Formats: sequence, C-alpha cells, structure tokens
Amino acid sequence: MNHNIQSCEVIGIDIAKNSFALHGADASGKPVYKFTGSRQKMLSKLAKAPSTKIYMEACGGAHCLGREFEKMGHEVELIPPIYVKAFVKRQKNDANDAAAIVEAASRPTMRKLRIKSEATQARASLFRARQLLVTQRTQTANSVRGLLTEFGVTVAKGLQNLDRLRELVSMNKELPDDLLLALNVLFTTMDRLNEDIDFLTEAIGAEVSRDEDAKRLMEIPGIGPITAFAILAFAGDLNGFRNGREFAAWVGLTPKEHSTGGRHRTGSITKMGQRDIRRLLVSGAMSVLQQAARKKSENLSPWLQRMLAQGKPRMVVAVALANRTARVAWAIIARQTDYDPTKGPRLG
Repeated sequence: MNHNIQSCEVIGIDIAKNSFALHGADASGKPVYKFTGSRQKMLSKLAKAPSTKIYMEACGGAHCLGREFEKMGHEVELIPPIYVKAFVKRQKNDANDAAAIVEAASRPTMRKLRIKSEATQARASLFRARQLLVTQRTQTANSVRGLLTEFGVTVAKGLQNLDRLRELVSMNKELPDDLLLALNVLFTTMDRLNEDIDFLTEAIGAEVSRDEDAKRLMEIPGIGPITAFAILAFAGDLNGFRNGREFAAWVGLTPKEHSTGGRHRTGSITKMGQRDIRRLLVSGAMSVLQQAARKKSENLSPWLQRMLAQGKPRMVVAVALANRTARVAWAIIARQTDYDPTKGPRLG
C-alpha cells in the first residue's frame, strides 16, 4: 500500500476525542493510505494534502472538524452512522470504521449531510439550553407534586396549577417543617428556572424576528417561534433535501413499511429523524386540531376536513398534519415563497 496521502481521491475519517483514524482510497476505491494518530497530527497531514473529498460520520464534533477541513480546501460531507454500520467488516475498530465510511460514501444512492455553519450550530445550542431548562422545570414540578401527594395535598395537572399548590402549602399549618424546607428550595428553583426560560425564549424570539425565513415559517398554522427556530437550527439549509417528502422522512414523520409480494403494509411513524422538530410539529398539529374543534368545518382545508370526516384517531390525524406541515415548510424555505393557505393546512 502506498502510504502517501497525495494519492488519495477520497478519505474517510473515524473521529474520537483523542485518536483519529484515516482511510484513503484512489478513484477506483482501492485503499492507498492509512493513518491513526492524534488530532494535531491528523490536521497537519490533511493541511498538506491536495484538495480531496472527506467523509465522516455525523456525530459530535464532526461539523467543527468539517469546517476546519473546508478551510484547507477539502470537500466535506457527513454520513449518518446507521448507514455506515452495514459496511463494517468483521471486527469493529477505528481503522475498520474509517474504511467503512469510504465504502459507504462510494455508493451512489448514499444519503449525505452538509456541514453546518457556526451560526446554525449556535442556534441549536440556544434551543438545547432552553429545552434542558424546560425539562428540569418539569422534573422539579413533578417532584413538588409527588412530595405533597404523600401528605394529601393535590391539584390538577399542569404548570399553571403550581401557584394554587403554593397557596395550599401556605394555608396548611400541619405540614412538617422538613417538608416545608424541601418545598421552599424546590419552589425557589422553579422561580429561577422560569426566569432563565423566559430569558432564553425572548432571545429566541429576537432571533426569529430578524430572520425572514422564520417569519415565512410562522405563517403556517401550527408553527410558532420556537418551532421555526428549531427547524432552521437543526435542519440547516433545507435545500440539502431533494423535496418535502425527504425532509418529512428526515424528521421521522413517515410510516414504517413492511411490504412484500405486492402487499403494501405501513405502521407507525419511524421516529428515526430529528426528535425535537418532530415533537414540536406534532404538538403544533394538535393545537390546530383543538382550534378546529372550536371552529366551523367549512373554515378548514378540504384535506383536513376529509381526515376528520373519516373518523381517524386524533393522534393519527395530528401526525398526518405534522407530516404535511413539514413538507409545506420545506417548500416555503427551499423555494423562497410565502405560505399559500390554498395549498397547505389552514384554519380560516
């Protein structure tokens, strides 16, 4: 094997925290270069290499490294790890993983992802931070509810009822001092989390107000500032998807299929895509359906009227509406057009 990186047409890189494995191949796919070493040594070697195609698995740190490689003049794309796994031969190690990446990249039908910009990843970080705080707030609220249930103090579910729970605690003079001490800490934690969530929500709202694509997305029923922000943060450039159906599949809103012998069978949605966008789109669709229940049916789009008239379960209709909304969102961003109520889900 020629150990000269200059002869590589394609390079696959298996990345880790400290050790990186490179597998180079020529135009025919024949292995011509292998290397395993530290991050600095890898960067040094690629800086001296001629412009080539570099492929990595889509994982933590891949986008940052990809931007570094692009500055060196290389063409970089990512491959979902689940599609690389099938090409790993026998033993799993860094070298074999890098070889599998090259093998997967050589397939003409292989799905590849573009490198995200720093701005796009920063947006995703802002969303993740807010989502973490929302999760912590929910956990704290559940803890408060659980502790008080043990002492017979209960209210209806929902964050909106926590103020009522505080009133009940303040009026109940028979609760133990140790419980009150614990509840005081938890209520203080809730207040701080609410302040931080509101702060990040305002920051997201400010970002959305300055983004024309986000404004277009928010014209779609079921898409608010948080959902629009999540789509632009996690999906990046929607032009990377060939059509709206591919984008909906990436989100995980398409049904599983188990068909054979001409018999077409579909099941529940795959849930293999971007869970944050999927959750927000389904929640938005449920909100649209709640509005539909309070409005006259003639104000709904014909498509949604047919779905509701068929008597399908509410969640099935919501997921179908979320799928449709995702496809409309792709069309609006990819084609740079405004939302047309006559072609998408609408209410009035």
